[in-house]
Amino acid sequence: MWKKLPAWQVLWWCHRFSLLWSTIDAQTRYSIPEELKRGSLVGNLAKDLGLVVSELHRRKLRITSEAGKQYFSVDLGKGDLLVTDRIDREELCAQRAACLLPLELVIDNPLQLHRVEIEILDINDNAPSFLAAEKILKIAEQFNPGARFPLESAQDLDVGANSVRSYLISKNDNFKLAVKTQKDGRKIPELVLEKALDREKLPVHHLILTALDGGDPVRSGTSEITITVLDNNDNAPQFDKQLYETNVSEKATAGSHILQVKATDADEGLNGDIEYAFAEQTSDVILSLFDIESSTGAVVVKGVLDHETSSIHRFDITAKDKGNPKMEGHCAVEIKIIDINDNAPEIIVTSLTSPVPEDSAVGTVIALISARDPDSKDNGKVTLSLPSDPTFTLKPSVSNHYSLVTNRQLDREKNAQYRVKIRATDSGKPPLSSEKIIDVDLLDVNDNPPVFSQPHYTVYVKENSSPGHILCSVSACDLDAGENAKVTYSIVDSKVHDVSVSSYVYMNSENGSIYSMHSFDYEKVKVFHIQVQAKDQGSPSLSTNATVHVFILDQNDNAPAVIYPSPHAASHLRVPRTAKAGHLVTKVTAVDADSGHNAWISYKVSEATDASLFMVSVYTGEVRTKRAVSEHDDSSQRLIVEVQDDGEAVQSATVTLSILLEDGVSEPMLELRHKASEPSKTSGRITLYLIVSLASVSVLSLVTLLILAVKCMRSSRSSASCCMRRTHCDEDKKPNRKLHIQLNTDGPIKYVEVLGGDVMSQSHSFRSCMSPVSEYSDFTLVKPSSTADFKEVISVLDASLPDSTWTFESQQVSAIPCLQCSATCSDECIFLEINLTYAHGAIILL
Repeated sequence: MWKKLPAWQVLWWCHRFSLLWSTIDAQTRYSIPEELKRGSLVGNLAKDLGLVVSELHRRKLRITSEAGKQYFSVDLGKGDLLVTDRIDREELCAQRAACLLPLELVIDNPLQLHRVEIEILDINDNAPSFLAAEKILKIAEQFNPGARFPLESAQDLDVGANSVRSYLISKNDNFKLAVKTQKDGRKIPELVLEKALDREKLPVHHLILTALDGGDPVRSGTSEITITVLDNNDNAPQFDKQLYETNVSEKATAGSHILQVKATDADEGLNGDIEYAFAEQTSDVILSLFDIESSTGAVVVKGVLDHETSSIHRFDITAKDKGNPKMEGHCAVEIKIIDINDNAPEIIVTSLTSPVPEDSAVGTVIALISARDPDSKDNGKVTLSLPSDPTFTLKPSVSNHYSLVTNRQLDREKNAQYRVKIRATDSGKPPLSSEKIIDVDLLDVNDNPPVFSQPHYTVYVKENSSPGHILCSVSACDLDAGENAKVTYSIVDSKVHDVSVSSYVYMNSENGSIYSMHSFDYEKVKVFHIQVQAKDQGSPSLSTNATVHVFILDQNDNAPAVIYPSPHAASHLRVPRTAKAGHLVTKVTAVDADSGHNAWISYKVSEATDASLFMVSVYTGEVRTKRAVSEHDDSSQRLIVEVQDDGEAVQSATVTLSILLEDGVSEPMLELRHKASEPSKTSGRITLYLIVSLASVSVLSLVTLLILAVKCMRSSRSSASCCMRRTHCDEDKKPNRKLHIQLNTDGPIKYVEVLGGDVMSQSHSFRSCMSPVSEYSDFTLVKPSSTADFKEVISVLDASLPDSTWTFESQQVSAIPCLQCSATCSDECIFLEINLTYAHGAIILL
C-alpha cells in the first residue's frame, strides 16, 4: 500500500471548510507512481475515511473522476482503492510539476461526498531526445576563441529529477560545452570555441552531443553536430537582448503585432544585411501560433491563442547576415498569454438521487454539483444559483462544489417532476454564465387515502328480485401512484336484524360492484345500510368508508287477508225478515301486508243466492240489504264477498257469509231498543238522582277548595312547596296505567292498535256512544282469542302507512271520543262499557 501523503494545502482547506457542510469531508491524498499494474492497491479508503466496510455495499459507494476516464475502483468487500487502468503521467499532466488526479467518492444513505486526490509520481520511463538527429553549424574560421554557439536543447517528457540534468560533448580539440540555465530552469547547451579553427587543416568537424537525465538508472539521448568551417566573414549579427519578454491577450487576432527583435551587424554590404527566422529546433506549435517578418524581426500572431491550452510560449530566433559564409546570432523570446473571460462555466452533476421520496425531510440532499471554468483568477471563479425554484436550494462546499437540497416539503400529487434550472456565473468582466436543467422525479409515498365519488349512495331494489342482481357500483380514486393507488373494495361487517349484512349482499373487490345474495322481502326488511370500504395497496395501507342505503320497493306479492268474519270459523248471520233496505248485516274487514297502492282494498259481491237482496260497500266492506226482506225470500242465503287490492297484478281473497232470515229478533240490540222505547218513570227518577248527586259533589268540592285556600294563606312560605308536594304525592299515587293507541289508516280503512299499558292489568274500560233506537252500529270490536294470535294478525299490518298516536289515561272520559251513531239518534244516548281482558289489542274503526 502506497504512503498517504498529507499536504499543508489540504489541511488549510480542511480547516476552512470543516464547518460548512457535514456531507463533504476533508480531502485525502494518496501518492502512487505511474505505470502501476492493474489491480495494484492504492490505499484502504474505508479505514482512512472512517467508513464501515460492511455498509459500503448498502450505501452504494462509487467514485467519479474529473479526468473523464476511470483509472480506479473500490473493492466494496474490503474498502480498498485499486488501480484499474494504465496511468501515464506524461499523458495526464504533460510537463506540470505536480500531477494530481482528483476523485470524488459518493456514498448514499445519508448522501456524503469525500474528495480524494491521487498524486501521480513520475518515474524515469522516458529518455531525453532531440528534435533533430543532426545539427549543422557553419562557423567562419576568423572566430576568436571564446565565441559561443547555441545548440538545440534536448526534450524529456519526465519531470523533476527524471528530466534533463546535464549535457556531454564528444572529445575534440577545438570546442568545449557550456550549459546555460534559464529562469524557468531550462538548460540550454552552448558550444564554446576553445581554439581557433583552420579551414585548411580541417574543414569539417563531427561532434556528438549527449543529454543525460537524473533518473535511476540514467537515460540519455544524442544528437550529431556537424561543423563546417567557412572563409572569413568578419562579424556575426548581435541582438540587443538575449531574452525578449512580452505579454499578449489571448483574444489577439491573426496579424496582431506582439514584439520586435533587433540585431545589428558591424559589417557592410551583404555581410551586414540581416534576416530573421525561427531557430531550427522550434516546435510546430510555435510555428502555427506565431510568425516573424524576416526583414524587420517583428513577431506577429498567426494562429489562435488560448491561455487555457498554454499560458506561456518560449522559442528562439536567429538573425543571419548574407555574407559568405553566413554568420548568425541567437536570442530567446518568452510570450505570456493574458487570460480573458472567454469560457463560460461548466456545470457538472457529480451525483444525482432520482427519484426522491416525496416525504423526504427538508434539507435532504438531492444532487452533488460542481462547477468548472478553465479561465484563471476572477474569470475562473464560479458561483451557482437557482433562478426561480424555491423548492430547492444550493449549499456551497469546498472547491466549487455544491449540494442541491430540498427547501420545503415535496408533494408528488401536486408536482410529480421538478425541472431544476441551475445557473453558473463566473466573476469575469463581463461575466459569462451557463445553465443546466436537472430532472428530479418524485417517488410516490402512500400519503393519500382512497376517496369515494360520493360519501353516501342510495339504491332502490324491488323485492323478490332474483339473487345475483347487481344493486350498484361504488368507485373510489386514489391520488397516489402505482400500488399505492390500486384500490380494493370490501364490506364492513355489520348487522341487519341481527343477521350479518354479508349474508344479504356480496361485493366485487376489484370493481366495487355490489350484488344481492338472495331476493328481498319488503314485509321483512324495508331498508338496510351497507358500510363499504376502499383500501389501497400501500404500506401501510390507507382506507376510507362510505355508506350505501338500500331501500326495498314493495311489490304486490300479498293477497288481502280477511280479519272479520273469520274465514275459518263457520257461523251464521241472522237477519230479521222485518229488516228494511240499508239494514247492516255485518262488516267484512280485511288487511293487506303490502303498502301503498298495493294495500288499498276494495270489496264486491262475487256470488249471491239472491243478488238483489244484499250489497257490499266498495270501500268499507259493510254488507247491507238492498231492499226490504220479504216473506218470499229464502230463509238461507249464501253470499261470497271478494276482497281485492289495487296492485299490479291484482291479488284477491274471498269470504263466504251464511245468512239466515228469521221472523223473530233475539239480539241484545232489540232488547235495548225495546227498553228504550218503553215510557218509564224510572228514567225520570234516575235523572233526578243524577242532578242531586252532581249538586252535592259540587258543594263538597267548593268547601274543600276553601279549606285548602285558608291553609295556604296561613303558611305562605311553605304553601307553594306544600302544594307542590301534594301534587307530587298525587302523581305518585296515580297508577302507572297509560295506554298508547296507534291509529293506522289505509285508504278507507282505519284501524287502531292498543299498545303498552299496565301489563299486569287485566281490564281497561272504553265507552262508545250508540243510539238506543238505531239498528246500525259504527263501532266494531275485534277481540282475538289470545294475545299471541292477535299479534300474528297485527303483524301483517303495514307499518309504513301514515299513522297518528294518542296517549290517554284509562278511565279518563275526556280522552275517549264519543262516536255518534250513523243512524237517527234520540235525545238520549246509552253508554256501553266494554271491558278488555288483555293488555295488547286492536280496535277496527270504520
